[in-house]
Amino acid sequence: MASLSTIRNVVNAVSYVSVKAAGAPAWKLFLGAPPRTPVRPEQREVHDRAEQETLNVGGRDIRTYRWGSGEKPVLLVHGVSGRAANFAGFVAGIEALGLTAVAYDAPGHGSSGGSTCTILEHGAVMTAMQERYGDFHAVVGHSFGGTSAYLAARRGLATERIVSISSVADFGSLPDTFCGQLGLRPALVGELRRRSELFFEPERDIWNRFSADHRPEEITARILVVHDENDREVGVDQGRRLAASYGDRAELMITSKLGHRRILGDPEVIGRVLDFLKD
Repeated sequence: MASLSTIRNVVNAVSYVSVKAAGAPAWKLFLGAPPRTPVRPEQREVHDRAEQETLNVGGRDIRTYRWGSGEKPVLLVHGVSGRAANFAGFVAGIEALGLTAVAYDAPGHGSSGGSTCTILEHGAVMTAMQERYGDFHAVVGHSFGGTSAYLAARRGLATERIVSISSVADFGSLPDTFCGQLGLRPALVGELRRRSELFFEPERDIWNRFSADHRPEEITARILVVHDENDREVGVDQGRRLAASYGDRAELMITSKLGHRRILGDPEVIGRVLDFLKD
């Protein structure tokens, strides 16, 4: 397989001749799931003691995890390039509250099948998890998992609380962010948007309707937004925007020097989330 730098150089070179032609490989990268990440050593004990099952969602086998037997489930939704084990630091605290932690490896991630993971595919798995475990006390989502949770809630996912950590508020910013992070020419942003709009048909106005801050009045859940001011993947402005859109129903926690991923293992963040889950 060609390296990412090689693909980037080829895509950029082709884009000078035809943006549309260059859009095909760029779109494949944009839509596709990244390389799967293993369970880290510090996550292994929590991962291995989970009750694991497989749900078939949309023709793909989705690996699910359950810890505890509390009255209400708390759904943990990881982000791009992650897996359920990323929430290992939250599990014991959720159990101590008398709640049940449930999670899944998203399509194309961890031990689940598939090679893509869109916001609608995340939503389909969340719905299947609700059918399996019941209405949620809370949904805790990291990065794209958090963004997906807001759309799922607007479309009927039952949850009393939503916690989004390092999540994008503006779905429309994703093509620009993607091209910037991979070093692709800005000319490709429009082509990625065009291909996305075609892919999601018959959905309309996806850049607004898929955004986490779209029509906040349609979500009745209490909200906690957590974001790090040094996040280089999703700027802290996204977290501030998200919290502001939900007004008095939202709480905002801004951290420092944790970045986009280490934030999930921070004791203060975990403690704040657990406090938010208490009745």
